[in-house]
Amino acid sequence: MLGEDPELLKAIVYNDDNLTYGSIISVYTGPDDTVTALTDDGIDELKDMLRDARITTETWHAFLDDFVDDAELVARIKALSPR
Repeated sequence: MLGEDPELLKAIVYNDDNLTYGSIISVYTGPDDTVTALTDDGIDELKDMLRDARITTETWHAFLDDFVDDAELVARIKALSPR
């Protein structure tokens, strides 16, 4: 939906400090099962965050370093960045 790598989006959302409080919610899909979801405001915030991060290759790489804790994922995403 956002045109981004799903693993990247999961990694950003995994750390709930990356988005405003209340933007990330748990939705019960069964008695003991939940999935993580974003509110409409959370989706807008994530879109804005990604748009601002992609202004230059340097800002994109800095964003990845700051917001994604998975070094292998960061390296893979950076390798796809235009030079």
